[in-house]
Amino acid sequence: MSQLNFSVKNTLPPEKGRILLSEPFLMDDFFSRAVVLLCDHGSEGSFGFVMNNYTDMSFIDINPKFPDIPLRVSIGGPVKPEHLYIIHTLDPEQIGGHHVVDNLYLGGDFEIVLNMVQVNSELMKHVRFFLGYSGWSAGQLEDELQENSWLVAPSPSTAYLMDTTQDSIWKDLMQLQGGVYKIMSEFPLDPRMN
Repeated sequence: MSQLNFSVKNTLPPEKGRILLSEPFLMDDFFSRAVVLLCDHGSEGSFGFVMNNYTDMSFIDINPKFPDIPLRVSIGGPVKPEHLYIIHTLDPEQIGGHHVVDNLYLGGDFEIVLNMVQVNSELMKHVRFFLGYSGWSAGQLEDELQENSWLVAPSPSTAYLMDTTQDSIWKDLMQLQGGVYKIMSEFPLDPRMN
C-alpha cells in the first residue's frame, strides 16, 4: 500500500497577484495557516500581506485622529507593524495605487479613501487595511519554497480577497487546490491532536 506524500509541491512560480498558503504545521505567530497575497515579487525580494490575521484594535485605537469606521483591520505581517497599508478595488484614477491583480490596487490617497468610506459605508467592502507587511529578501522566498513551507496558488476573486467576514480562507483555498491539499486542509493545527 503506497503512502500519501503530504509535502507541498509547487507547480506555480511565485509572482505578483498570486497567493501563498502556508503548510499546515508551520508554527509561527504571523504565518500559521496563513494566506499571503503577494503584492510584488522579483530579483530584489518579495512582499505581501497576510489576508487572514486580524487585530482586535479599532481604527481609533490605531490612531485617535482616524474616524470611527467599523472596519476589521488585518495584521499584514511582521515588517513595519507601526505602519498602516491599504489595498482597494476603488477607482484607481481617483484613489491612485499600484496595480496588483485584476481590479485590486495597493496604496493610494489615504485621506480620500477615509472620506469615501465615511460618506458611503457600502464602499468599506472595497478597502482593506493592514498593520505591517510580510517581506522576503532576495532569494529568501525561493528558499522557503524549496523547504516546502508555502504552496503557491492562483489568486481567487478580488471580492473574495476583500471579504473580511470569512475566517476559514486558508482551509477553503487549500481545499480548492484538490487532491492531497484537500486532505491537508482538514489536519488539526497540532498533529498530536489527531
